[in-house]
Amino acid sequence: MIVLGIESSCDETSVAVVKDGRKILSCVVASSLKLHSKHGGVIPEIASRLQLESITGVFSQAIKIARIKLAQIDLVSVTNGPGLPGSLLVGVSFAKALALSLDKPLLGINHIHSHIYANLLCHTNIKLPCVALVVSGGHTTLFYIKDFSKIKILGQTQDDACGEAFDKVAKLMNMGYPGGPLIEKFAKGADKHKIKFACCGTTDEFGFSFSGIKTAVLYYLKDNKLTIKLKADLAASFQESVIRALVKKSLPACKRYRVKNLLLGGGVIANTALRQRFSESAKINGIKCFFPEIKLCMDNAAMVAGLAGYLYKQGARSNLNLNLEFN
Repeated sequence: MIVLGIESSCDETSVAVVKDGRKILSCVVASSLKLHSKHGGVIPEIASRLQLESITGVFSQAIKIARIKLAQIDLVSVTNGPGLPGSLLVGVSFAKALALSLDKPLLGINHIHSHIYANLLCHTNIKLPCVALVVSGGHTTLFYIKDFSKIKILGQTQDDACGEAFDKVAKLMNMGYPGGPLIEKFAKGADKHKIKFACCGTTDEFGFSFSGIKTAVLYYLKDNKLTIKLKADLAASFQESVIRALVKKSLPACKRYRVKNLLLGGGVIANTALRQRFSESAKINGIKCFFPEIKLCMDNAAMVAGLAGYLYKQGARSNLNLNLEFN
């Protein structure tokens, strides 16, 4: 089964072709990150305008790389939420037009769920049920997955998403955007125990909260001069506190639901220190931890097409009245 996937939930525009839910024939991603960096964050109107300009070219390139004819496409899939309204509209409108013109079925895909499925594009030994954690710029959510058609939310952030906290803290330290890679860069070799930050101060057993640590960094900077060394130590201390909180919530969830597999996904999961900590902590607790390849942690259409193929075989269907699900 050949599935075409379209992803346009934020600032990336991506089209991919995936065979049988696993084999990536092509995955093309056009990003407007450099432009948004100049503004210190994603500007929704700019993002959707650029996506409108690039989606046709990205689609053509994906088809060319996959070496298929349009008639060979069995299913058209598209992220229909959560995401930015204008950005989602570009992808969903294109997908509807394509499905209609080719007389092919259409399937809308949940963006967060597709981040979890990205693991199945990289690993063949994943067993369900499992616990999954998605950590990105817009979401921090812990799931119990009996099957990809039966996904239960165990807990989520009550305020800022983890990636959003990285961006805001990086801005407080005049690092730039996006904050995740910059904080990771400054944190390397620095003293991660220099400053003690509390993180995820919430009574929800599997919930998260990142607004408090952001405020703590703000007050710390008001009382201390930001030298180059302090910037590095502060970045390392912040990163350490966040990673510790994510691990502290995720591993107990695995034990509570008696699962041995933990899947991670989302842009923040590209963080090297985070991947290392999760791997080490999971091993100690007898849990196998899975991560997608770095490039598949970021928004991409391959994960959309892969999940669509999986769900379609289980009977999932959409139609041309497919609605958007905003953030």
